[in-house]
Amino acid sequence: MLLPTDQVAPDDLAGARALMDLAWPDPDDAFGDEDWDHALGGMHAFIRDGAGAVIAHAAVVPRRLWIGERTVAAGYVEAVAVRPDLQGTGLGTAVMEAIDAVIRERWELGVLGTGADRFYERLGWERWRGTLWVRRADGPERSTEEEGYVWVLRTPLGPPFSGDEPLSCEERPGDDW
Repeated sequence: MLLPTDQVAPDDLAGARALMDLAWPDPDDAFGDEDWDHALGGMHAFIRDGAGAVIAHAAVVPRRLWIGERTVAAGYVEAVAVRPDLQGTGLGTAVMEAIDAVIRERWELGVLGTGADRFYERLGWERWRGTLWVRRADGPERSTEEEGYVWVLRTPLGPPFSGDEPLSCEERPGDDW
């Protein structure tokens, strides 16, 4: 199912949020409420099991980013998870293919942060090779800890770029990237 946040049933949103806790059980790397807030306000792809429980989810939300000094309208992927006992069964690919189609249709660039390199690479995503920055009220700050973990998806609407340019985002509560 693919729906905007305001059309997703409350039970499905709650189920997707609970899925994030299952997918990130490590308290040192937990999926928090700020992370969930980042996933709201865009489109959600989710799959339910026969009992109606959400077993796979991905979201994409609009964000303004900059490649060098050029502003780009980006679809930023958030809250991607598959119930742990069902990982590797194609459910993650299914929700990401739905989200990728939305990104290619609506935005100049798809962006996400991950350590699951092979999964996204086989879906056509590319690791960003340039430096990463956060545009803060008091000036830009380099995000060296995120470098190597941000991936992009080129779209027909996007500008040409090499992937070696600086990429920056606006600051936000919680993780900026």
